[in-house]
Amino acid sequence: MSSNAAVIGAGLGSLAAAIRLAAAGWRVDVYERAAGPGGKAGCETLGGYRFDSGPSLLTMPWVFDALFAAAGKRRQDYLEFIPLEIICKYFWDDGAVLRTFADRQKLLSELRRTTGESEERIRAYFERCRGIYDIAGDLFLEHNPREPSTIFSARFFKSLLRVGGIDAWRTMAEAHERAFQSPRLRQLFNRYATYNGSSPYRTPATLSIIPHVEYSGGGYAVRGGIYAIPRALERLARELGVQLHYQAPVERILHQAETKRGRYRVRGVVVGGAELEYDTVIAGADVRPVYDDLLQDQEAPDVVRYRRLEPSSSGLVFFWGMKRAFRELELHNIFFSRNYPDEFSAIFDRHECPADPTIYVNITSKVTPEDAPPGGENWFVLINAPCDIGQDWAAETARVRRRVIARISELFGFDLASEIAAESVMTPRDIQQRTNSPGGALYGISSNSRTAAFSRHPNRSRRYRGLYFCGGSTHPGGGMPLVLLSARITAELIARYQR
Repeated sequence: MSSNAAVIGAGLGSLAAAIRLAAAGWRVDVYERAAGPGGKAGCETLGGYRFDSGPSLLTMPWVFDALFAAAGKRRQDYLEFIPLEIICKYFWDDGAVLRTFADRQKLLSELRRTTGESEERIRAYFERCRGIYDIAGDLFLEHNPREPSTIFSARFFKSLLRVGGIDAWRTMAEAHERAFQSPRLRQLFNRYATYNGSSPYRTPATLSIIPHVEYSGGGYAVRGGIYAIPRALERLARELGVQLHYQAPVERILHQAETKRGRYRVRGVVVGGAELEYDTVIAGADVRPVYDDLLQDQEAPDVVRYRRLEPSSSGLVFFWGMKRAFRELELHNIFFSRNYPDEFSAIFDRHECPADPTIYVNITSKVTPEDAPPGGENWFVLINAPCDIGQDWAAETARVRRRVIARISELFGFDLASEIAAESVMTPRDIQQRTNSPGGALYGISSNSRTAAFSRHPNRSRRYRGLYFCGGSTHPGGGMPLVLLSARITAELIARYQR
């Protein structure tokens, strides 16, 4: 059995894959071009303020527990997850405010009280979401549906018989139009398409498994912020003997032709001009740069197909160090736009930031006070944005900043701009430069098609024997728990094929 592997990148997926292989007795080297771990789950400091620069809400904690258990460890000894009583607080321009609770009865009562929707309709919706998860969750999240071992499994045929129940022929927005009478409730649940960078007016209603996961398993904060997760995985990896090489970008993946035409065998990587031999290479980086730059193979069928797919949305982020604390806000806050359809049309059709954007504000100092000076708060302000295709981001940033400040100031009756003590910004172009994600796409490709579950890049390359993929641009998709599941699928495939 092969016993040495090179892992490209030190994001959550790459670190998780390295941990699983090391726990199975492999010698593993991780090569990362940045100065530390995290990838998109990075960290930003500004004066006395600390910000997470990527994901913010943790769900599916059992996925993290399973990773540590695979290494013979307890997650609780490395990371503290804090269950949230209030998962998110929502604001509308007419003054309506809604809180989503982890407790199901509190949630039902709040939704009924603030939207007028009947509990019967809301319960029926959650039951439908659970049904979709029961059919599709195990098959699409924990296995690769393109692998023979999945296709010829009993679970695949069982799911195939129930495929009509995954609601793939309606969009998420169409399903919510049917499920709810309340426009606010439709907008609230349409938002879950953004969890993987998609439009609710295009993505299939199958993605209703996302609210099921959030409201059945709960939402969590992490003591020390989300950046504590890559730091904990880095620590565990080192304990298992993984060698982490920072500021050491992989320049090329070495391979040689096999006897079968169009097939190759991976034999190592080039780092710092040196050829390093490995039996197995795991690419945790975005799919396209792997083919374009590291393999120099722009004609590979997988990447040709991948280029045709619509990229996910990106984000325009403001890091605002606030002079004071705001009791009006929770850890997670959403200020909804007045015209939700136009917001997604701006992003995916016109490729511009919305004129009236939905605003997300994450304040980790509500949980970790050390993230801001005494009395202050750290605001991570995210606007859904298109990928970078050459827009004037200085102009876009200035326009969006004015709108965000005016919107929140008007809603709360104070001058928000005067409360900002420190500030920086991250545009889609910045995200691309930091993470090597084409256009700054946060999730690789969008799910704006009925075949989205089958469209992501596979975890195992057929063209390059010994090359595997994990991370947000590969199956099963973006988001922290899914990236860790990607690493698990990849590790299982390596155990099966690298013999």
